[in-house]
Amino acid sequence: VGLALCVTMLGLGCAVELAQLGAQLRRPVGVLLALLAQFAAMPLLAFLLALLFALDEVAAVAVLLCGSCPGGNLSNLMSLLVDGDMNLSIIMTASSTLLALLLMPLCLWIYSRHWINTTLVQLLPLGAVSLMLASTLLPIGLGVLIRHQRPRVADILVKVSLWSLLVTLVILFILTGTMLGPELLAHIPASVYAIALLMPLAGYALGYGLATLFALPPHCRRTVSLETGCQNVQLCTAILKLTFPPQLIGSMYMFPLLYALFQSAEAGLFVLAYKMYGREGYKPDALGEEEDTDISYKKLKEEEVPDTSYGTVAAEEHSSVQMETAQTAL
Repeated sequence: VGLALCVTMLGLGCAVELAQLGAQLRRPVGVLLALLAQFAAMPLLAFLLALLFALDEVAAVAVLLCGSCPGGNLSNLMSLLVDGDMNLSIIMTASSTLLALLLMPLCLWIYSRHWINTTLVQLLPLGAVSLMLASTLLPIGLGVLIRHQRPRVADILVKVSLWSLLVTLVILFILTGTMLGPELLAHIPASVYAIALLMPLAGYALGYGLATLFALPPHCRRTVSLETGCQNVQLCTAILKLTFPPQLIGSMYMFPLLYALFQSAEAGLFVLAYKMYGREGYKPDALGEEEDTDISYKKLKEEEVPDTSYGTVAAEEHSSVQMETAQTAL
């Protein structure tokens, strides 16, 4: 888990360019979207789902922790597949990771008040969470330095981190299920499975609505949608494993892995739907342009009728001319 987290953060740092970062700071739309999506919408969504499904304090803390995490690198890969704005995607992921140093413990403290009288919440290790978040700055900073000094090496590390993300999640899920058996999964309540299914889906919808509110173009809306629903599950897993007592957290450390499974599957369906139908959405615009072209061509033909008919006589006019000529002759 620790190795996967380091590789992910190193890849994130390698994806950040200082020039782009400076431009985004001068026009902080990406930072503002990251703030609203990751630390306003998602923690509130996790809190409401925990209340709606009446979770106990252990499951609620796991859900709140996952909902308060910054964006994950999976969103960068998925944004690339749906022709999204990669600069916006990377800036949102990096910004939310840095903002998490202060806002993630704050969100946990605010939304855990409902379960404050329970043992787990009273022992909530906010200091350890902050220390874990601070430790992620080292690989991020190293990645930024590699990008500045060795751009080609940084490009390779970005690709390695993106694909290792998917491989690592699959390996973690398989190893956990193999070593601990189906008994562990059987101890997870059905309500937790339902939240793991609904939470990323609702996050994608909230992100798209937020981008629409900001009047962003379609490719940016897809990017913000994926950035909102995709959480840094490696960070969530590491915090649950390394900062909470195992006898208290129990099987709930599996929740981020369940969330990763469903967020990947739903994002994959998102990409598939875009590949099948999204690009065809541009065809009506092209047809509309052709119709406008045809209309303008007809107008030009109508305007050209008087010019082309100059010196010619219509059938009715020709007959009237013959009648006038005959009368004159008579």
